[in-house]
Amino acid sequence: MGDGADAGVRWQVYLRLGRVSNLPTVWTNVLAGTALAGGATPAAHVAVLAVACSLFYVGGMHLNDAFDREVDARERSERPIPSGQIGAGAVFAIGFGLLAAALVVLAAASAWWGGGRLGSVGAGLVLAGVITYYDAYHKANPWSPVVMGLCRVLVYATAALAVAGRVSGAVVGGAAVLLSYLIGLTYVAKQENLARYENLWPLLFLAAPVAYGAWLAAAQAAVAPFWLLFTGWMLVALWFLRRRAKGDIPRAVVSLIAGISLLDALLIAGTGSTALAVLALAGFGVTLFFQRYISGT
Repeated sequence: MGDGADAGVRWQVYLRLGRVSNLPTVWTNVLAGTALAGGATPAAHVAVLAVACSLFYVGGMHLNDAFDREVDARERSERPIPSGQIGAGAVFAIGFGLLAAALVVLAAASAWWGGGRLGSVGAGLVLAGVITYYDAYHKANPWSPVVMGLCRVLVYATAALAVAGRVSGAVVGGAAVLLSYLIGLTYVAKQENLARYENLWPLLFLAAPVAYGAWLAAAQAAVAPFWLLFTGWMLVALWFLRRRAKGDIPRAVVSLIAGISLLDALLIAGTGSTALAVLALAGFGVTLFFQRYISGT
């Protein structure tokens, strides 16, 4: 009984460290990257890419806590490492181990699919490096929102290279919009322990996907519902920032994180793949559900 209870507690720690509630946003990133790359992609290929990118994400989240352990000891003593639930060495090992596992999955998939898909492994190597750099230096780096955004952009690139062997103009355009959104989101996340904002200008980056979505909706009426949902949800998150009641800033952060899937759905709808866009909407709903049980910040 005791061993089983201890195992359950350990798994809860791993789930918290990995911020697994946000994984559906990684899956919709993969879906968007493959849709923007063009052509029909077998579901099995998308699933394998989702596994690889999930390993990158969870590994990166573990490393984030490992590198931030001293700051967390001062500001968030309830986090797993400063509270003594797990050692920093173990978290580092898990984090780097998961990044390595992700690269193995990409390499195996490239060998299996053939057709010059090794570019996805190269993109994965860059992604692993950017993740590690962000985790190690984001606290003192004024450019960390850009670096964080590049992590998600590289998911698009990795997916596109895996299924199409190249990064098309559509992928670049979608990635630029996603980067802008992530810059705004990450700025908010970096401020989640502050009582007020002194510099709001980075939030202007959140306007770029709204404008781009409006342009897509003007060209294709089917995109309009996805644009309205994304824009409305983002306004809800920004309202939390404006109100600034207790808990509103973390609530805005997790809301904007879930909104990544809404942006993916919007971009997918712009390719004409309405069914896939609806699937990305499901990712948004699943993220919100998971966030009720595991913190997404």
